[in-house]
Amino acid sequence: MFKVKLHGGKTMEVEESMYWHTTSHIMAQAVKRLFPEAKVTIGPAIENGFYYDFDVEKPFSEEDLRAIEEEMKKIIKEDLEIERFELSREEAIKFMEEKNEPYKVELIKELPEGEVISFYKQGDFTDLCRGPHLPTTGAVKAVKLLTSSGAYWRGDEHNKMLQRIYGISFPKASELEEYLNMIEEAKKRDHRKLGKELDLFFFDETAPGMAYWMPKGFKMMNILIDLWRKEHEKRGYMEFSGPQLNSSELWKISGHWDHYKEDMFVLTDSDGKEQALKPMNCPNAIKIFASKLRSYKDLPLRFNDIDVIHRNEKSGQLNGLFRVRMFRQDDAHNFITEDQIGSEIKDIIEIAKY
Repeated sequence: MFKVKLHGGKTMEVEESMYWHTTSHIMAQAVKRLFPEAKVTIGPAIENGFYYDFDVEKPFSEEDLRAIEEEMKKIIKEDLEIERFELSREEAIKFMEEKNEPYKVELIKELPEGEVISFYKQGDFTDLCRGPHLPTTGAVKAVKLLTSSGAYWRGDEHNKMLQRIYGISFPKASELEEYLNMIEEAKKRDHRKLGKELDLFFFDETAPGMAYWMPKGFKMMNILIDLWRKEHEKRGYMEFSGPQLNSSELWKISGHWDHYKEDMFVLTDSDGKEQALKPMNCPNAIKIFASKLRSYKDLPLRFNDIDVIHRNEKSGQLNGLFRVRMFRQDDAHNFITEDQIGSEIKDIIEIAKY
């Protein structure tokens, strides 16, 4: 919660999300003032701050960001009242068409019948929004625009590339300064930077999202894998390994083909049959279990593996070792009777804690 000081000395407590979402509207207003041809899309609050996506002719430069930030400060100083109003679907569509905002028109048309369509107006800027918002733009005190990057409309690579600006704001300048210092300290400890400096791992454009493990880094990984093997064996787990490539027939049976195909690396073999690099180990674990007749007396059966798996993550989502295309997963598939569920979950939680 933020404690916000309003005009006249009054204070109110608001959720960070409301504070940051209001700031995203201030940023959109600043962009429209400086770049009148820009088309606005969406600008939500996120875990730390906010962003807004714009359809503009060219990417925003560092100079642009500085100008937008300065314009935001002017809007804050203007202390504009933020007013909410509602329109019918037809009125809302016409309103946004007249403003030449096609993305907003698209969003309105997709709203379910009977949905309340609300707008928020501050000075010369009006935006389609559910809200809620702060009462005035002056309630925002300290703001900083952090970065800009490309982002597809609605996250779909088949749609137009937009320009996204990220920012942060706080009720006090000291809070903003503290946050920016924390960001700088975090950059020094960025695992991608340290991985290279300590000669542990690195990434290369020839294999996006797939780490090259240097000898020291690979040794560290093997020490962790040895610990993983020892602890799981102690608890009755049996390690297995399965194929990296499986026929599309297996992925159709498992349901991945219908629901996950676009996130898999699909290949065609010399016989013209489709295969996929496994994005997860579940079907192979089931194959191991089904490889021979089992009795309920054999249960619980605990199969675990740490095979390499591949997922065709979008390039814009890749993030160091946090979001990759190739990785090893501490994986297990446990086959149990109904009355073993409680004790099995307890054991799994204890492993995770350890």
